[in-house]
Amino acid sequence: MTNGSPSSGDAPVSPGIPESVLVSIETHLRQREMRREDLYQRARRLRRLAQTTMTRIHSTGVVPPDDAEIRRGMAELSDWLRREGRGDEPMASDALQEAVEAVLLACAATHVVFPGPSELGVDPEPYLLGLGDVVGEIRRRVLDRLGRDDLPAAEREMILMEQLTHALLRFDTTRAIVPLKPKQDTARALLERTRGEVVMARHLVRVRTRLEPGPTGEGT
Repeated sequence: MTNGSPSSGDAPVSPGIPESVLVSIETHLRQREMRREDLYQRARRLRRLAQTTMTRIHSTGVVPPDDAEIRRGMAELSDWLRREGRGDEPMASDALQEAVEAVLLACAATHVVFPGPSELGVDPEPYLLGLGDVVGEIRRRVLDRLGRDDLPAAEREMILMEQLTHALLRFDTTRAIVPLKPKQDTARALLERTRGEVVMARHLVRVRTRLEPGPTGEGT
């Protein structure tokens, strides 16, 4: 007995996914692979340049001409991400963060006002992460001055370290937006440690001053 509906054997077979659709997906994946390779190379170059620049600043105290190249590379990479790197932004995060860090360290070394994210052409998220890391770079400068018995210079660097840490701590946002909390905790701990070292250096200066011979050759 039949109910009038076609049997399964009479139902048409689905033609499946058209070949043109599969080809377009393959093309999309190949293009994305090429873009990711391009992004990797761009980020790698920028990161290397930033690291080299920071090393030279610490070793010589002079900001190399590479600073301008870092700024240009950072802005270009950020613009490329907005236009073509959708979905692959994490691949460039470390490079942008270190580029910001290098530029801010150069500003500290030349005693100029720090630029903001828009001036560097980057988003606020990598800017804040770079700001968090530069606190540690300023600590290196404090220790370098202390090692050369230049307490006034060390104190000036510590004041900048305090200002940057306080600026960093004013931001309260979820880790899903930017993982800032670990940077804030590290900056706070480094600042407290640095304060203790500067206080100890002040104490040693006072002790040496008391032990220095006076006009008669005796300690004062």
